Amino acid sequence: MNWISIATPDQLQDGEALGVAVDEHRIALFRHEGEFYATDNVCTHAFALLSDGFLEEGCIECPWHQARFDIRTGKALCAPATQDLQTYPVKVDDGQVWVAV
Repeated sequence: MNWISIATPDQLQDGEALGVAVDEHRIALFRHEGEFYATDNVCTHAFALLSDGFLEEGCIECPWHQARFDIRTGKALCAPATQDLQTYPVKVDDGQVWVAV
């Protein structure tokens, strides 16, 4: 597991998401209630970037077909998604947001 700096904390306000590419991974970085979370950025139902979706109460809604996922656990919460998202450990250190991939 490698820790990679992907953002600075001030790049995201609460309730915002940012899509980043890390090697072959497409990662969505979320800020919710002051905490940072990272998941795969592609919906498991169909190719749509979750960082373009709607973030509310710790859940991200896919912008295409309204599948919802818990950003803390990656759990798929409703159809049409049935497969959970991959989640990644996140830490804030030395003015950077780091994700382990």
